[in-house]
Amino acid sequence: MEPGSHVWNCPFDYAEGLEFDPTLKRLLTEEPVARIRLPHGEGEAWLVTRYDDVRTVTTDRRFSRSAVIGRDFPRMTPEPIVQDEAINVMDPPASSRLRSLVSKAFAPRQVERMRVRTQLVVDELLDRMAAQGSPADLMESLASPLPLTTICEVLDIPERDQAQLRAHARTMMNVTVENRESAIRSKADMRAYFETLTAKRRQHPGDDLISALATARDGDEILNDQELTVMAMVLLITGQDTTTYEIGNLAYTLLTRPKELAMLRSRPEMLPQAIEELLRFIPFRKGVGIPRVATEDVELSGVTIRAGDIVHVSYLTANRDGEKFDRPDELDLEREDRTSHMTFGWGGHHCLGAPLATVELEVALRTLLDRFPELRLARPAEEIRWNTTSIWRYPLELPVTW
Repeated sequence: MEPGSHVWNCPFDYAEGLEFDPTLKRLLTEEPVARIRLPHGEGEAWLVTRYDDVRTVTTDRRFSRSAVIGRDFPRMTPEPIVQDEAINVMDPPASSRLRSLVSKAFAPRQVERMRVRTQLVVDELLDRMAAQGSPADLMESLASPLPLTTICEVLDIPERDQAQLRAHARTMMNVTVENRESAIRSKADMRAYFETLTAKRRQHPGDDLISALATARDGDEILNDQELTVMAMVLLITGQDTTTYEIGNLAYTLLTRPKELAMLRSRPEMLPQAIEELLRFIPFRKGVGIPRVATEDVELSGVTIRAGDIVHVSYLTANRDGEKFDRPDELDLEREDRTSHMTFGWGGHHCLGAPLATVELEVALRTLLDRFPELRLARPAEEIRWNTTSIWRYPLELPVTW
């Protein structure tokens, strides 16, 4: 059969714990460059699943993110999550300028300050969990409050506003059709909030990340007001939910694998490399994210993608590609080639907040394992309930005892 002649219907609604989506596995093995239909948006798209092809699409200038603006592109959510002016839909050199300015706010010195702050938050949360006694819900006690508290600390968002902003972010991530109007409203409300906040920081900079972004210079370049507003929004949305879910996913994976857990307890210095392998192994989301548009004809793995075609990539399958990773479906904490995973994206859209997310995961897990040497699940693994309504995969609760 001619490549691309068959169209795969891809609801990407698979949500069985952290098992790998069988449709994605089939695409990787049977048709690595395939035509797909998604739940929302117009028409069809290509889906690229092999590691090397994903790397090409995410680094080759012939694939444009900004060309999706204004198009009703095939996607997972009823309303696109991304803002038209966000860095997520920019191409170089515009995105390079923004990334350079933003990376100054994530300089090693800033990240170390974030580590100190994160440790204080983790200690406080685990003190409270210990005081309330066993059993506890790890999602409620640690995973949910930590990233939100940390990103709000780092952005210096007043406590009274935090719950409402979190609710807006959640609404924007929901995949159900009846949620569409609420998502549009949440996006507008959050934007208005950050317009006001960023203007204040521009006039009276403080010691926070928004102020660092407002005052960051690259030669004569600074972020304009709109860029600053959207960047603050992107950091809040991506800086809390995803890390919350990954803390839950990593903790669940370790607590259901006694061998790996024992290895980390006896060799705590392995934790940073173990986290990289866990990030590679865990399918942390469903389906695909923001696509690109081919600006000219490009051949990938023997398949011709035409100029104007929409192209999605799967970082999930790239992380499980046997051509790149030996025994890709095995969790191996001592794996050598673990750091080239694509969980934070790749190329010009590699996650800018990755240093902060990694610090949070490391501090949270290290402190949890230190403080609770007897930590274990309080219920059988098969009784854990998982999220099914969002693009993200994570346990709704994680009951633990010690």
